[in-house]
Amino acid sequence: MTEITEHLREIVERVARATRLAERTTNVRIVAVSKQKTRDDVAEAFRAGQRDFGESYVQEAVPKIDALRDLDIDWHFIGALQTNKTRLVAEKFRWVHTVDRAKIAARLNEQRPHFAEPLNVLIQVNQARETQKSGAAVEDVRALAREIAALPRLKLRGLMTIPPAAADPTPYFRELASLHAQLRREGFELDTLSMGMSADFERAIAAGSNCVRIGTAIFGPRV
Repeated sequence: MTEITEHLREIVERVARATRLAERTTNVRIVAVSKQKTRDDVAEAFRAGQRDFGESYVQEAVPKIDALRDLDIDWHFIGALQTNKTRLVAEKFRWVHTVDRAKIAARLNEQRPHFAEPLNVLIQVNQARETQKSGAAVEDVRALAREIAALPRLKLRGLMTIPPAAADPTPYFRELASLHAQLRREGFELDTLSMGMSADFERAIAAGSNCVRIGTAIFGPRV
C-alpha cells in the first residue's frame, strides 16, 4: 500500500466516523486537493477509489486535467477566480466552489459549453470580511443566489467558506450552516455545504458540512 493510498484510507475512515458521530445518514463528499501535486499523485489516489479532486490554479490544473482526461474524475475549482480565467474553468471543471460575484457567474454561464451539463457552483462566503480572501459578504449571498439561479448553464448547489486561520472555526461553520438552511427554506434547491479542510474537517462535519476539501492529510505537505 502506498503512502497516498494509506492516507486516503485513513481520511475516509475519519470522515465516516465523524459522520456517524454527527448522527448523519448522508455521505460526505471528499474533495482531494491536488494543487501542486503531480498527475501521477492524482492517478494513484484515483486508483485507490478517489473521484473528486480540487485545484486552485488554472494554469497548473489544465495540463493535469488534459493528461488525465481518460479517468472519470470530477474536477473542482477551489481557488480565487479571475475574470480572465473563467473560460478555461467553465470548459474544464464540473464544480466551482468560489463564485463570489455576479460578473463571475455571468461569464461562467456564457462560457460553459452547450454540449456539457450545467456547471455546479457554490457561493464562497467571506464571513469575516478578510481583505486577503475572496468571497461574498453574508448580507450579499441571497441576492447573488437569485442571480445565479436564473442562469441556465449554471446549477447553484450551495455555499463554501474558509474561516480565518487563527480563529476557532466552529462558529463560522455553524453560521454558514444556518444560512444554508435558511436559503433552502426560502426555496433555493441547495444540497452542498463545503466546509472543512485537513485541520478542521471533523468539526466542520459536526456543524453540518457534507463536502470537505482535504489536501495535506492525503497527499502530504506541499513543497
